[in-house]
Amino acid sequence: MRNTQQQKLVAALGLMLAVGILHGCASSQTSSSAAPAAKAETSAQKQTYFMVFHENGRIYAMTEPKIYLGLMEHDEVPLTRARIGGGPGGETVVFGITSKEGEQLDKPTMAENIFDGRAKDFGAFYGEVVRDGRYHVFGEWKDFQDYLQHKEVTFTYTEVGSGPKGETVIYALNNKTKDAGRPLALVEQFNRLRQAK
Repeated sequence: MRNTQQQKLVAALGLMLAVGILHGCASSQTSSSAAPAAKAETSAQKQTYFMVFHENGRIYAMTEPKIYLGLMEHDEVPLTRARIGGGPGGETVVFGITSKEGEQLDKPTMAENIFDGRAKDFGAFYGEVVRDGRYHVFGEWKDFQDYLQHKEVTFTYTEVGSGPKGETVIYALNNKTKDAGRPLALVEQFNRLRQAK
């Protein structure tokens, strides 16, 4: 039972991360040659989910990139809802609430819906899990779910020291992407997120 709860938690958090990053990273380009790339980038960044297994023993889940980046920089989340003992190992789970979600606090947030398994159709996905001082980056929901279930990724591309503070970044690959070399799109999304501050 603990493994199932852990998987749900990680998956939900990753999705939240993906929803927030992708939603917050869309940018507009003015040159005509860049317009198709911008359109493709926007459509590819529909859902972002972030999940942090914090050293304070709590798990943080959110869909908004700004909230996630603020947590990573200041160890604070402005508006939250917490579930004491709601994590797979009895950890407190803290859900970041967006300003729009703050207008309807009687409803569950997207992060909670993902965590609880109520959100099912994610479309394009980007997710990050921060655990044991490493970033795990996902471009596909199935890869993220597999990680949550097994706590490992079969195929990866690892960059030691390429995180914002020199952390290791592990990019999840799969049977379709494992032979393509460095996952340029995922690396770009990871770096672009940090430039969006």
